[in-house]
Amino acid sequence: MKIPFNKPYVTGKEIRYIKQAIASGKISGNGDFTKKCQNFLCNRYKFQNCLLTTSCTTALEMSAILIDIKPGDEVIIPSFTFVSSALAFERQGAKIVFCDSRDDHPGLDEKKIERLITNRTKAIVVVHYAGIACDMDLINSLALKYNLYLIEDAAQAIDSTYKGVPLGQIGHFGCFSFHETKNIQCGEGGLLVINEERFNKRAEIIWEKGTNRAEFFRGEVNKYSWVDIGSSFLPSDITAAFLYAQLEKIDEIQEKRINIWQQYYEGLLPLAQKGIIQLPVIPHYAKNNAHMFYFLCSSLEERSALIKFLKSHEIGAVFHYLSLHSSPYYSKKYQSPKLPFADMYSDRLLRLPFYFELSKESIHKIIKLIRTFYKQ
Repeated sequence: MKIPFNKPYVTGKEIRYIKQAIASGKISGNGDFTKKCQNFLCNRYKFQNCLLTTSCTTALEMSAILIDIKPGDEVIIPSFTFVSSALAFERQGAKIVFCDSRDDHPGLDEKKIERLITNRTKAIVVVHYAGIACDMDLINSLALKYNLYLIEDAAQAIDSTYKGVPLGQIGHFGCFSFHETKNIQCGEGGLLVINEERFNKRAEIIWEKGTNRAEFFRGEVNKYSWVDIGSSFLPSDITAAFLYAQLEKIDEIQEKRINIWQQYYEGLLPLAQKGIIQLPVIPHYAKNNAHMFYFLCSSLEERSALIKFLKSHEIGAVFHYLSLHSSPYYSKKYQSPKLPFADMYSDRLLRLPFYFELSKESIHKIIKLIRTFYKQ
């Protein structure tokens, strides 16, 4: 592909920091760069506490353990999301209750949540799709009314806000991804944000394979041992060193990505004004962190034809999620009501190439080709 869908950005300091980590003699988890990343993120976004993880998936798994998800518990999750949003709770034995998307945005329809709540519901997992905040006032009011845990799957939402409040800071937990396709990346990585102090100690134990190893290395206990369930959720300090180089450049990265997003939006706006495509909607309460650029085609057939057309010109455009409620695994396991908007986004949403080094010339070429396609 001459214009790939994604290209991981490297700031230039990653190798230097990795060498520093190696020279320190401490390259396993919870080293100096791990602490630097955690401190940076807590200071920038005013998180109460956070822990680097190997992925957003493992951050979600930690949250499921921390709220003691057990067989029979129900967890409300949008159907139009990545499998990890559901898998972390499914593995603990929960019944996944899928919520449909909004008619104007792929995120879950906040107004359809309450009808899904039963006496078995234990948590709501919101997914800030494309880094665009859900209506957290409405969702938080439901969590308080029914005494439910609220978990933010903010995999795509670094540097996004809801009414000025950083995403990941609003629920009991926030879970972020630093996968290579994200704004800030280290190949594979994640973050668990802990917003209530009562979870801090247990979270650290779960993070450290169910041991009080972190307390031991701080000199708070004279030996460490197995005290709870957990796993190896923390990444290598080499991974953290790479991530720290990215975090130092977050403002520069974000400025460039927002500029790219705006070029796409303005270039495709004439097609939207004619009703040919539908462009993203940004609610008044949400900040756009320019995680991705997508638009809606009029049908599955049209989208498939456009992807094929762009591919013939060596441009890597892709569709996104297939609704989880209709997946081969889950459709056999539970009977779900129809979720028409989740299915609509599965069929019609198209993502365009998006990465830091995407040139103005490449963006204009993509826009011109899309216009050409719709003229045919």
